[in-house]
Amino acid sequence: MFAASEIKRLIEAHLPGSIALISDDANDGEHFSGEVMAPQFAGQGMVAQHKAVYAALGPRMGRDIHALQLKTFTPDAWQKAGKPT
Repeated sequence: MFAASEIKRLIEAHLPGSIALISDDANDGEHFSGEVMAPQFAGQGMVAQHKAVYAALGPRMGRDIHALQLKTFTPDAWQKAGKPT
């Protein structure tokens, strides 16, 4: 089993200045959803943004984390969506 708080920690450590809101949707420690804002996402497409998040999680994706449904945001999009800072 994996904790949503650990996913948050890994992402925020790998992407300085990021904010990660992660939830364990099925309450099973394997199926998560998350919203991630990172300054590094500016100018990147969605696929590149998601790859950056997966890189932060490394081999845990597919091993400890079975699924992660992601929404990624640039800082401007995060602010426009009224997300917490």
